[in-house]
Amino acid sequence: MRILVIGGVAGGMSAAARARRLDEHAEIIVFEKGKYVSFANCGLPYHVGGEIDNDRYLLLHSPESLKAELDLDVRTEHEVIGIDRDAQTVLVATPEGTETFEYDALVLSPGADAIVPPIPGVDLPEVTHLRTVDEARELAGRTATAKRAVVMGAGFIGLETAEAFRHRGLEVTLVELAPQVLPPLAPEMSALVEKELTSHGVDVRTGVAATAVTATPDAESAVSVTLGDGSEVPADIVVMSVGVRPNTALANEAGLELTDRGAIVVDEFQQTSDAHIWAAGDAIAVRHGVTGQVGPVPLAGPANRQGRRAADSIMGRSDKAQPVLGTAIVRTFGLTAATTGASPRMLDQAGIEYFVVHTHPANHAGYYPGSQVLHLMGVFSPEGKLLGAQAVGPDGADKRIDVLATALRAGFSADDIAELELAYAPPFGSAKDPVNMLGFLAQNVVNGTTKVWTVGDLDWARDNALILDVRSEREYAMGHLPEAINLPHTHIREYIEGVKQIAAGRPVRVLCASGVRSYYAHRVLAQHGLDSATLDGGMFTLVDAVPGLELATGAFQPA
Repeated sequence: MRILVIGGVAGGMSAAARARRLDEHAEIIVFEKGKYVSFANCGLPYHVGGEIDNDRYLLLHSPESLKAELDLDVRTEHEVIGIDRDAQTVLVATPEGTETFEYDALVLSPGADAIVPPIPGVDLPEVTHLRTVDEARELAGRTATAKRAVVMGAGFIGLETAEAFRHRGLEVTLVELAPQVLPPLAPEMSALVEKELTSHGVDVRTGVAATAVTATPDAESAVSVTLGDGSEVPADIVVMSVGVRPNTALANEAGLELTDRGAIVVDEFQQTSDAHIWAAGDAIAVRHGVTGQVGPVPLAGPANRQGRRAADSIMGRSDKAQPVLGTAIVRTFGLTAATTGASPRMLDQAGIEYFVVHTHPANHAGYYPGSQVLHLMGVFSPEGKLLGAQAVGPDGADKRIDVLATALRAGFSADDIAELELAYAPPFGSAKDPVNMLGFLAQNVVNGTTKVWTVGDLDWARDNALILDVRSEREYAMGHLPEAINLPHTHIREYIEGVKQIAAGRPVRVLCASGVRSYYAHRVLAQHGLDSATLDGGMFTLVDAVPGLELATGAFQPA
C-alpha cells in the first residue's frame, strides 16, 4: 500500500507516524511545501520573546530522523499542486521540476493560511506573520534593533506575540477589531486579561482596525499604521494575527466536498467525499460538542488526534471522532486565561438556553502562603448540565479548565461537578476545590436555593429594588454603587426588621465582593420573607463587566 500525506506538521505527521506503527510494510511519503516538518508552531512566539533561546528546539524532527525512526519518506520543499482523483495520482512541484505520484490512500493536512486584510501597505517588508520557523527566526533577530511593534489581532497568538515583544523591550500596540481582547472569552473575563496587558505597558486598542501601513523613511520608525479612528501608530515591526482560513484550494480544485466557508467536509473517520482521501487539521470542518455548529477549529490537539484517526481508518480500524470542545489556554505575562466548551455568545448564536455563574476563589488554601484569586465562570443549561467554562488567574486556571473539559466531555451536570473528588493539600487546592464550588453554586441555582441577579439586571435593580451592599464598612467606603446601602452581612439578622422597613415592599438585591457573603445574606433575607437575590460574581464581576462603571466613595450615611 502506498500512502501519500500532504502536509508535514501536526495532522499530517500524526497520520504518517500512526500509519507506520500499524503497517510496517506500507510505503508512506510525506510532502511538505516548506523547509521544515514536525515543528512546534505553538512555540514560535516563545522563541521571538527569547524564552526558547535556540530555534533548533522548535524542530522536533527532520526528514532524516523520521526516516531513521519510522522509515518515512519525508520530502520538504515539495508542493502538491494537483490531485487526479480518477487516476489516484498527485502532481508535485519539486526543486527539480514536477513529478506524478500514485496513491492507494491520500491524507490531506494542508493547514490554514493567515488572513491578510486588504489594506495598503501589507506588502511592506516590515509587515509579517508568525506561522513558520523562518518568520520566528526573523522576528527574533529584528527585535535587536526595533523599538516599536504593532500586533494586529488580539487572539491567542496575538497576545503571545505582544508579550514576546515586551519581553524584548519593545513598545507594543495591540490592535483588535472586536470590542475586547481574546474574543472567545466572555467580556468580564477578557477585561481581566486586558488589565494585565496594560499593566505591563501594552497599548491596547479595541474596537478598531488598521486601514493602512505607510513607509516613513524620514521618521524615527520604519512605518506608520493608520487605524480606523484616524490615529497613527509608529512601528518598526507589524505582525498580522487577525485569523486564519482553511487552505483548501487544492481540495476545491479536486472537487472534494467543502462547507459554505471552504472547510473540507469529513465523516467521523476523517474520510472526505472521496473514498480514497482522508483529511485532518486546520483545513477540515468539525462539529462543536456543545452547539453542534460545524466549522474549522484550528487547534493542535484536535489536529494530532484527527491525523491518528485518519491512519486508523486507512488501516480498517473504526475509531470514531468525538465533537470538538475548543479547549484552549494562553499565558499573558503573569496571568493565564483558559476556556472550554461554549461561551455565552456562542450559545446565543445557537439559540441554546443557559445560565452563567461566576466564582472568585483562592487558587489554593487561603491560609497557605501565596494564595491568589482565581476567576472562574461556568455556563450551564437550565437543568444544570455543563455547557462551558472559563478561568482567568495567575495560578491554577489550567488544571481547573482541564478538569472541566473532562467533565464536559463526560456530559456532567452541576451535581456531578459538585461531587468530583479532586486532589487536595494546602499548597495545591482547597478541601472545597474551585471546581466543586462552581458545581455547588450551579446546584443552588437549579434547585432554587439561590436566586441570583446579574450584571444585566443592574439598571432594573437601580430603579426597582433596594440594593444592599453587605461588605465591610471599609470595603464599601472604597467604592460602591451610589444607590446601595451598606449593612455588613454579619449584622443582617440584627437589623432584619430595619431592612424590611427600608425595602418597603421592594425586592432586595444583595451584593458583596465575590458573591459569597451576599449569598449568606440572601439566604437569611429569603427565609424572613423578603424577595432577595444575590449578585452573581459580586463586585469583581460587575466592575469587569461594566467598563467605566461609576462608583461612589465614603461611608454609608443613613437617611
